[in-house]
Order: sequence, then structure tokens, then C-alpha cells
Amino acid sequence: MAIFQFKAFAVRQDKAAMKVGTDGVLLGAWAPLENAPETVLDVGAGTGLVALMMAQRSGASVIDAVEIEPGAFEECVHNFEESPWADRLFCYHSAFEAFSEEMEEPYELILSNPPFYEAAVDSSHPNRDMARQQNSLPPQTLLAGVIRLLDPQGTFCLILPLGQEEPFRAMAEDMGLFPYRITRVKGNPHAPIKRSLLAFSFNRITPVEELLVLEKARHQYTPEYLELVRDFYLKL
Repeated sequence: MAIFQFKAFAVRQDKAAMKVGTDGVLLGAWAPLENAPETVLDVGAGTGLVALMMAQRSGASVIDAVEIEPGAFEECVHNFEESPWADRLFCYHSAFEAFSEEMEEPYELILSNPPFYEAAVDSSHPNRDMARQQNSLPPQTLLAGVIRLLDPQGTFCLILPLGQEEPFRAMAEDMGLFPYRITRVKGNPHAPIKRSLLAFSFNRITPVEELLVLEKARHQYTPEYLELVRDFYLKL
């Protein structure tokens, strides 16, 4: 059985197409909580990792997740039930578009580690393709659902490849969501920037822009990265 053990919880990931990875951990550790959200939603939850991190980091009374892929949904439910915060976590088995049209109560924080590959490359693993490719959750569908569900004072956070930051930001701004914090991520001081962490709200302000470097050298983590993730990884 494939289990990833964190300090405060475990993630079973036998059936989920996308396993625990750096992107999800970065998003869960980085997402701003200064407004102390009471209601949280993880879109495309996979194993439930980001929602579990929100349960550990926040006092939110409602932490929901939505996942369409059956194997991932089953494991997400299991991981929630086995966690210390089972009473605050719930996963819906649904496409996000249908979920967003049916739900009536807004969320104060919405997060997503969305599928980001544009080309529908057939890897012969349909579940993995669904988890990785945008046709399972196009950016327009994600943004439309977020805007429908986000509290007027709420925050929407996601992680994207650097090359998709600008087009996503442009689309979001056209729909009325504006970035207020952006952290770009690179593996080491000499590597190119690979990822962008973005926090959006309905307020148009000049975003705070930061750079996060993960390692000084191989397996020598920067103080900034250690500070971000030390409450989660066992070996840090």
C-alpha cells in the first residue's frame, strides 16, 4: 500500500492518478490564512492533500473538497476519515462545473492544484491523463466556478507553471479576479523559475511579488523553504 506519511497525517495514494508532489505541498503550505477563513474548498482534490494541510493550518469549521476521478475520490474520503480532522473534512464526488452550480453557500478560501497540460496526450493511463490535462478542468471552467462560489471578501489560490501565469491572470482579470500575492518558485539559485503561486481576490490592488528558492544545493534546503514546509515533512 502506497502511503505518504506527514507529521500530522498520512496520505494513501494507491488509486489516485496523481501522487503527493511538491506542487500540492507548496500550495497547501503557502496559501494565505490571514483572514482566518471558516469555509474552505479544495478543487480537484486528488488524495485530499491540500485540504488536509488546510485542516492542520487553520481553524476552519468547514473544509470541503471536490474530485471527479473515482479512485482519487475514494482515497480522498479514506484520508479524510483517517485524519485527526475528520469532523471538518468532506469530499464530494462531482465535476467542478456541476458542483459550483449546485452549491449555494460561498467559501472564504478556495484552492486548486489544477491540471495544466494543454495537449491531450494519451499516456495509456486515462485517470492520470484526466488529472494532468486541462480538458478535464479548463481554466475558464475553473474560474467561472470560483467566481460563483467565492465569498466577496474571499481568496482564491492556485499553483501553475510559470508559462501559464500570464494568460491565466489575464483571463481572471477579465472575469473580475485580481492577484494580490504572487510567489514564483525555482529549484535552486541557478535554475529557471518553474512555478507560480497566486492568490486572487475581487479587489484590484498591486500584487506583492516574491521569489522562493527551494534548495541552495542538492538536498540543502533554503531557510525560506524549510520555514514554509517544516510543519509537514517528517524529515525536516
